[in-house]
Amino acid sequence: MGTPGQAGKLLYVMHNSEYPLSTFALFENGPCLVADLNLDVLMVKLKGFFQNAKANKMETRGTRYQYCDFLVKIGTVTVGQSGRGITVEVDYCPCAVPGDCWNLMVEFMQSFMGSHAPSVPPVFSAKHDPLYTPADTMVQYMELLNKIRKQQVTVAGMR
Repeated sequence: MGTPGQAGKLLYVMHNSEYPLSTFALFENGPCLVADLNLDVLMVKLKGFFQNAKANKMETRGTRYQYCDFLVKIGTVTVGQSGRGITVEVDYCPCAVPGDCWNLMVEFMQSFMGSHAPSVPPVFSAKHDPLYTPADTMVQYMELLNKIRKQQVTVAGMR
């Protein structure tokens, strides 16, 4: 998006199988809009104002596991038919305030990820509301997919 002579802002339209009736629209370093699936139809009608980057479509598919109070989703990131990375999403279901259960989550993740367990995600420090929402998950996916996309460009540039 943008006007001529002005750098455009990137808008990411994302979907999550945990919320099949929702569409998430995220501006890079900006807000996250949560809407119903009609947002996709609206975006098609507004295509004259947006430049679609279909070549950059990334997808994460995987398996969902329930272990006691933890929900673990392990997925493969793909661009087209090519695998680009692996995702591990962990949710401690009884808690909606990540700061209250982060140490427990890290201990659980270390049990199967070892030293690869992550540090506190930046989305937590940027929030004013301590409650965790599905939009927070989508922001983390956007950040992760952008890192993978940049690595792909870097690797391609080194060839």
